[in-house]
Amino acid sequence: MNLWKDYSRERLLRLREDCRAEYLEMKARGLALDMSRGKPSPDILDLSNGLLGALASYRAEDGTDTRNYGIPTGLSESRRLFSELLGIPADQIIVGNNASLELMYDFYAALYLFGTQGHAPWSKCAGVKFLCPSPGYDRHFAISAAFGTEMIPVPMTENGPDMDAVEALVQSDDSIKGIWCVPLYSNPQGVVYSDETVRRLAEMKTRAEDFRIFWDNAYGLHHVFEEHKIADILKLAAAAGNADRVYYFFSTSKVTFPGGGIGLAAASPANIAEQQKRISIRTIGSDKLNQLRFVQYFKTADAVRRHMRAIGDLLRPRFEIVLDTLDRELGGTGLATWIRPKGGYFVGIDTQEGCAKAVVALAKEAGTTLTSAGATFPHGKDPKDTNIRIAPTYPAESELRDAMRLFCLCVKCVSIDKFLANRTA
Repeated sequence: MNLWKDYSRERLLRLREDCRAEYLEMKARGLALDMSRGKPSPDILDLSNGLLGALASYRAEDGTDTRNYGIPTGLSESRRLFSELLGIPADQIIVGNNASLELMYDFYAALYLFGTQGHAPWSKCAGVKFLCPSPGYDRHFAISAAFGTEMIPVPMTENGPDMDAVEALVQSDDSIKGIWCVPLYSNPQGVVYSDETVRRLAEMKTRAEDFRIFWDNAYGLHHVFEEHKIADILKLAAAAGNADRVYYFFSTSKVTFPGGGIGLAAASPANIAEQQKRISIRTIGSDKLNQLRFVQYFKTADAVRRHMRAIGDLLRPRFEIVLDTLDRELGGTGLATWIRPKGGYFVGIDTQEGCAKAVVALAKEAGTTLTSAGATFPHGKDPKDTNIRIAPTYPAESELRDAMRLFCLCVKCVSIDKFLANRTA
């Protein structure tokens, strides 16, 4: 290790001069790069263009005219295909429109307004709290914030949320009603929940009888470098006598088209029956034409998996650019740490404490937009100001090389300034 924090003041001053000169050179190029959101690139979207003309018939397998109203919980053939793809019984799946986030909001709102399985609505409870593994997904936290829920950050480990902390919290406080989880290639770090973590989540004792796990398997098919499987949370919870604990979510937004994908929710038979009643009031039916188009185009789960391997082939070089640049420019310096994800959509990087906001601002000044520092924590407040989410999926490879070079320069510049300030303090 060649830790920069141990360098002499004279050496740091020389490095700062070199880094600032290189930074100003890149700034003068007038870059306009964006790594702020995890959007698929045009070449990834092109892989799904066959869907645009794939609808051979508007009749479902039972003869239903999918152009019309009806079937608010989804076509049978759509539920069956996702059952095969995800290993969940078809009758425990509800298929909706393009966004699983929409379904998460609906489920959360139902708990807040109506309660579940005879329990009081959360709006009638004297304060509701939710566990938020952090760094995590900002849009999950936004849902909790929208309902005035108190969010409790829980540290992430290489195996998922810190389960000792989770268990201590849920066993001691009945106002803690749930936890957000991205179990496979988590957003933003790319963590894979271990079997032990999944088992403990399914089996743990909770003071709140209506405790719910929001299980967002958003990247369940995004095996960029190697395929990982996670334990079946629905089966484990049912075996532990906690069948109603889990709400499972998935979508094809990053499988085909984000604007024309399919979202789904899965849960226990009792939870599905409860939600079906509420869905039938909210809508007369989701986009069945889109569901039918997906089924007619892919036909089998294996075809979807082949399609995902093609997406992985396009994602892999982008991830390699990010990781190779980090290794080359920051590896062994002690300026930043990161987990090498095996799949998913992001790379999470931790800078020196107190540096993330300054890095993001410096990159923005030179024409590269990153996710806001702090976005991966509840209310956008990273207590140590360290975490930055890199989204490598949208830029072209040449643009990504420039963006990562600039990012690493910004980390160096900000870190050096911090070290020098500490020397004079």
